[in-house]
Amino acid sequence: MTAVKSLQSIDDRMKIKIHIEDPLAADKLAGELATRLQKLKVGKERPKVLLCIGTDRSTGDCLGPLVGSKISNGQQDFFIIYGTLDNPVHASNLKEILDEINLLYQEPFIIAVDACLGRFENVGCINLGNGSLLPGASFNKDLPPVGHIHITGIVNVGGFMEYFVLQNTRLNLVMRIADVIAGGLNHAASEFIRTDKTWGG
Repeated sequence: MTAVKSLQSIDDRMKIKIHIEDPLAADKLAGELATRLQKLKVGKERPKVLLCIGTDRSTGDCLGPLVGSKISNGQQDFFIIYGTLDNPVHASNLKEILDEINLLYQEPFIIAVDACLGRFENVGCINLGNGSLLPGASFNKDLPPVGHIHITGIVNVGGFMEYFVLQNTRLNLVMRIADVIAGGLNHAASEFIRTDKTWGG
């Protein structure tokens, strides 16, 4: 498993939080992602890898693979996708997948997606931040930090028996979070492709 407690960003200075009950949640996520890509000067020729971390063997930890599958099933060629329900990226193969990405693509820009646990009042929120996330932090797994940007969905309450909590997380909530994240990513990709200005260079 790769699920984490409140995932710690290496660069947490510009993290934003969006709740799935917000009717504009997907639009806000898309706008924030577009802004960050512009500020980080990610050109349209640079490979953009969507690294969706998690496993379908745990309800709470399947957020990443759900997002990856939803994006893969759409008509898009903007993101290079790693991590789906068919081919998940998890603790056992994460290092191998990162090596493959860096071998196949020149200076890939990685957007990491994962589930996390947090405070009760934040369950159902999506965090978007600059910098990497630390998969497996709550289980003391020795995994490398991943992502130039990270997106995490808070699927349940952390702090006690995290493994059990993840196993007993409601699939309905995870699906709703995945829908918002996938919607935001698809919207952002469409805008980037449609408008040269969005690329910022």
